Amino acid sequence: MIDTVAWVRIEHGRILCARPRGKDVFYIPGGKREAGESDLQTLVREISEELTVALLPDTVAHVGVYEAVHCQMRVRMSCYTGDYRGVLTASSEIEALAWFGYADRALVPPVDRLLFDELRANGLLR
Repeated sequence: MIDTVAWVRIEHGRILCARPRGKDVFYIPGGKREAGESDLQTLVREISEELTVALLPDTVAHVGVYEAVHCQMRVRMSCYTGDYRGVLTASSEIEALAWFGYADRALVPPVDRLLFDELRANGLLR
């Protein structure tokens, strides 16, 4: 089981996705926790490392937990929204940032697609 946290940032009906260096797939920004970290601590650290912005912890809210198989591994993704301070910029570990609509669903892994489906059903992703 790969246990991750992810930041759901939606603007104008599109969700922020990132493609790590050396990968050909886009993901919802976030990552795996380090020993002893809470979801919030992991989320704040990962988003700072990947996107060079500071999440505002008091604004972080749980969206849901999604599970799917990707590359023969079960992936659990706990998703959160939240406001941030700074300018979204790809760090050295991120090759590209993109704003995806529902039509881009095929470009993300299976667990991310579950989030896309729910956001679309709730009228948040166009």
